[in-house]
Amino acid sequence: MIQSKTDPRVLRTRKLIMDSFIDLSGEKEFKDITVKDITSKALINRATFYYHFEDIYDLLEKVLSEVLLVNLDCNYYQNNGLNEEALVNIFKAITNFQKSLSTRCHRGYEDTIARIIREQLEVIFYKLLLKQRPTEEKQSLKVTAVMLSWGIYGASVEWRRNSKEVSPEEFIKSAIPYILSGSNFGSAN
Repeated sequence: MIQSKTDPRVLRTRKLIMDSFIDLSGEKEFKDITVKDITSKALINRATFYYHFEDIYDLLEKVLSEVLLVNLDCNYYQNNGLNEEALVNIFKAITNFQKSLSTRCHRGYEDTIARIIREQLEVIFYKLLLKQRPTEEKQSLKVTAVMLSWGIYGASVEWRRNSKEVSPEEFIKSAIPYILSGSNFGSAN
């Protein structure tokens, strides 16, 4: 009997695999974690692992995406517009996510982590922009969402590198008026 990927037993097994991986990532470097380690810890066989994930890199990506989504609390943003509170909360969630990773095994996977963060932010920003400006051209909103996602991600990297004595909230608040109103630098007066 083939089970649906939404079957509660399948979902529990998937969570068990992900939790086992997270536990192992606190104990050893990612490069040293094997599928055998995960299956032993989760008390499952290899076939079960491969039913849920293509390989260990697929598992890493899914775990990171899920942890990030929990941090971002996407449901909150579906009911609100792009405002100061939303930007501050998004920035704090991203910096908290990055801080939690720095103590784990993800050295060498910065590109994967960065891509996942930017992709999730792009979706959130696009929904916020679409809600606020439903009559605007969708392609323009998508480009704006891409720019915002890269900008917020870049600001979080800058904060992590150089500004840890300032809270993430303080760090991002100084830029929010420019983000929300746009820049008038190019206009002639």
